[in-house]
Amino acid sequence: MSIYVGNLSYEVTQEDLSGIFAEYGTVKRVQVPTDRETGRPRGFAFVEMGTEAEEAAAIEALDGAEWMGRDLKVNKAKPKEDRGDRGSFGGNRGGYGGGGGRNRY
Repeated sequence: MSIYVGNLSYEVTQEDLSGIFAEYGTVKRVQVPTDRETGRPRGFAFVEMGTEAEEAAAIEALDGAEWMGRDLKVNKAKPKEDRGDRGSFGGNRGGYGGGGGRNRY
């Protein structure tokens, strides 16, 4: 299980996050997704801690904390399967936008 960290500064690095989360235990992995076109961080990251207790301590301490001028959003990351639901919204949106019904008014 990993931790979702949102509302990050676009200047943040994996090393910055490792340093902050290391205060609460062993950091196994840090992932900072980047924008495909610009290569810049997208403003969120995922951090994997050594144990659930360390994870809970980090979430408790850092959620809402100000860091690099921003209030962090820190919580348990949702499993990847949940993200698949977004695809169906995209499909619905495409059908709605492609209907052309709005243009008649």
